Amino acid sequence: MTDGLERARALLDGAARRLRDADVPDEALGEYVEPKAVLGIRREPTIRSLGRVWRVGALLLGSSPETDGRVWATGRITRVTEPGRSQFVSVSAEVRRAYRAAAQKGHFEPGDTVNHGATPIPVDGSLVGSDGVLFVDDGGPFVRWSPTAGAAVPLEAYLADRVGLLVDPPRGATD
Repeated sequence: MTDGLERARALLDGAARRLRDADVPDEALGEYVEPKAVLGIRREPTIRSLGRVWRVGALLLGSSPETDGRVWATGRITRVTEPGRSQFVSVSAEVRRAYRAAAQKGHFEPGDTVNHGATPIPVDGSLVGSDGVLFVDDGGPFVRWSPTAGAAVPLEAYLADRVGLLVDPPRGATD
């Protein structure tokens, strides 16, 4: 199974190198932090920066010195915009507004995309037979869209497809 782990690491490193060489824009990686009250005064949540990543479908690949060589399962995604006032339209709208406010407090650039709630994926023996997004089975690395998805595809084909779309997007996709 170590061949599968080595193959996974090589494929992930190659994908990151291809994205870097093509100068594909990256996104922020953050951690949602709900600070404890100080002297009974409640402080607003924030999203703390952890570095930069490329979102490659269900995976996030490290793109900055803080994240280089690491991989995460995609979690929540928030665009840094003015959060607006609470309107109580729906619970999901209020949750999105709260995340935008936390991202703004985290001092991310306006318009940036912040990935948070991402789950780190150690590329080690724990991938063998894992039920996570990235796993090694029968000596090869595979990826699922989600831990609950039954179908999986070989990591090599998955990265070739997803990275290819980022490096050379279809005509009209970036206009």
